[in-house]
Amino acid sequence: MDQKQITVTSPLLPDLEEFQGMLKEIWDSKWVTNNGRFHKQLEKALCEYLKVPYLSLFTNGTLPLLTALQALRITGEVITTPYSFVATTHAIWWNGCKPVFVDIDPSNCGIDPDKIEAAITPHTTAIMPVHCYGKPCDMERIQSIADKYGLKVIYDAAHAFGVEVNGKSVLEQGDMATLSFHATKVYNTLEGGALVMHDAETKKRVDYLKNFGFAGETEVVAPGINSKMDEVRAAYGLLNLKQVDEAVEKRHQLAIQYREALRNVRGIRFFDDMPGVRHNYSYFPIFVNAEEYGMTRDELYFKMKEQGVLGRRYFYPLISTFSTYRSLPSAAPENLPVATRIASEVICLPMHHGLSEEDVKRVLEQIVR
Repeated sequence: MDQKQITVTSPLLPDLEEFQGMLKEIWDSKWVTNNGRFHKQLEKALCEYLKVPYLSLFTNGTLPLLTALQALRITGEVITTPYSFVATTHAIWWNGCKPVFVDIDPSNCGIDPDKIEAAITPHTTAIMPVHCYGKPCDMERIQSIADKYGLKVIYDAAHAFGVEVNGKSVLEQGDMATLSFHATKVYNTLEGGALVMHDAETKKRVDYLKNFGFAGETEVVAPGINSKMDEVRAAYGLLNLKQVDEAVEKRHQLAIQYREALRNVRGIRFFDDMPGVRHNYSYFPIFVNAEEYGMTRDELYFKMKEQGVLGRRYFYPLISTFSTYRSLPSAAPENLPVATRIASEVICLPMHHGLSEEDVKRVLEQIVR
């Protein structure tokens, strides 16, 4: 009999009976969207949990990126990373701006601050770094460069739900930060996302932009879009918020098991916890040095797949290699040697609250030789 597939992730699901009770409240009220009771409750609850002053909910994680660029009136060039999910760069492109890629820091797979200044031109208006795998970027250095050149900073924090440095949320850094609540994330609302900002006036502008620009029944103050979260997903999110800490701790224990087993495997590199950081253990990437390990990343990836262990080559290929962007001068592989190498080495191992001891054993059997 074939063994079950071990998936790289699995959605955190709320208690069905409790969720059905909230659905009945929605059905009884007939208020299913447009800033209803659960929507307001979830915004407030997330602000408290994430330790941020203002937050606006969205129907997915890409729309906050698009809206942040609009809200801050970003034009011209935006410096970003090629080592991310495509939504990061797509949001820049959709806003009529030009993405400028710089290489990454191998210690956290985030944008390398040493490479930013050389990429700044008179047309640069913003930096969009990514907290890759939930590992915080060097936010202090990034902000220092932004202040020096008068640039805005928008953090793509899709992976960084609940991540803190020395007790302070990473979402408080920069001018804005975005979150994804997709089903694959540590915390999810099936689909969903949020935009974090620092003041009430900015939140008001963002809330206008995500609701067609309406400032009242008959007044439209901006060319907005429709990206509001509905009541069903807000209710789902309220329930998931109650169990996310338990899920993160389960992930933490899995990370400890992986590290103990892989610590002395020649040719396999992984991340340890960063000092002073509250991690969310959203991913567990390993990096395969083919010469030392005796097998390429792809050989290991497909071997695992044949045995029903579904890793993910995340992020491969680089955004800079896609047809829309490969002709950009900054997309040249020689400009991005670290990102190019890491994209050829990475496999994210299965990492979620539903993995059993037997599952973890099967994963490790594919790697430890």
